[in-house]
Amino acid sequence: MESILAGTIALLAIAMIVAIIARRLKLPYTVGLVLTGLALALARVSFGFELTHDFIFDLILPPLLFEAALNLPWPALRRDLPPVLAMSFVGVALCVAVVALGLVFGLGWPWLPALAFGSLVGATDPIAVIALLRETGVKGRLAMLIESESLINDGSAALMFGLVLAAIDGAAALTPVGVLMQFLIVAVGGVVCGLIVGGAAIALAGRTSDHLVETALTAVAAWGSFLLAEHFGASGVLATVAAGMTMGNLGVLASRGPNLKFTPRGRAFAFNFWEFAAFVANSYTFLMIGVALADVRSLFSFGFAFMVLLALAGRAAAVYPLSLAFRNTRWRLELAEQHFLWWAGLRGALALALALSLPPGMAYRGEILVGAFGVVAFSTLVQGLTAGLVLRALGLDRKSEH
Repeated sequence: MESILAGTIALLAIAMIVAIIARRLKLPYTVGLVLTGLALALARVSFGFELTHDFIFDLILPPLLFEAALNLPWPALRRDLPPVLAMSFVGVALCVAVVALGLVFGLGWPWLPALAFGSLVGATDPIAVIALLRETGVKGRLAMLIESESLINDGSAALMFGLVLAAIDGAAALTPVGVLMQFLIVAVGGVVCGLIVGGAAIALAGRTSDHLVETALTAVAAWGSFLLAEHFGASGVLATVAAGMTMGNLGVLASRGPNLKFTPRGRAFAFNFWEFAAFVANSYTFLMIGVALADVRSLFSFGFAFMVLLALAGRAAAVYPLSLAFRNTRWRLELAEQHFLWWAGLRGALALALALSLPPGMAYRGEILVGAFGVVAFSTLVQGLTAGLVLRALGLDRKSEH
């Protein structure tokens, strides 16, 4: 326990140093963290713990998801809900199909392992995407679309991943009825859990004027909604997003009128607390990704490069056809915006968490792990490093304020 605590404090200190240096050099903070973690791992520096599925799901995801959802106004999301939902569900399905087809016919993989890999890279990662948006300064509608999609599409990806694992274990078959039932449990169940927990926290917040109690209630809502949904087999990701949006729009964001639930001091303190929590969670995540990458061999191989290309092709299949479908509507996206939406579709810690949860004896587990780490490394180091350049090259930096 003492060694884990020492390692935790050491990682936080390192992250702060990297943050100072990265800002002075005008480099993306997340890229600096991954490179630092990689260097520390190669130097055989140990911190007493490692990146695991439970570490990501239980400690990292809830604060990052809740903080982002807390700041997501419902009116803005409602205006663009059709394309967001299309990208989050139909887009993920298209991406999974492209990746799986490529692995089956390009590398000769069996269908189920190919679908498993496709589903874990099918969704954009909210941790990486939100960090990217803040580092590049993207704002306005484009930022809302990218962030909202990353918060919602994880539920559909987790649904597909769970179905594939069940089929691999022989516990279920991929039938239309089975898929529908699983969707109701995972997606709808997750949203319901989030609404219940978020609503209960708001009701309790209205009974106190203590800013510390108000902020503590937001923490209970963030982790409580996630754990409750996961306990019932629903999506903890969607539950935390629903709880965050509920508390944000019906409590914390409200500054006047009937929805006023938090005191002015409570609102300010809650926002500062979650901004700090998200910063710390991001710091640990990307440092540990760098550490984990050092243990993955054979990254620079044909198979690795092919899987990265498939992930990019899958993202393209999710962005461009669906954007074309909305071309003659009020939800139209300009071609430059589509290009950035494609390039900003980063994969991160969530893909690694799903890959690490694969059964030890599963066929192609090693190849899936290498591919997942490779795609995440490319997303973080290449896409993350060049996203600002792409934004300026497309002329979107001048439009992001609108």
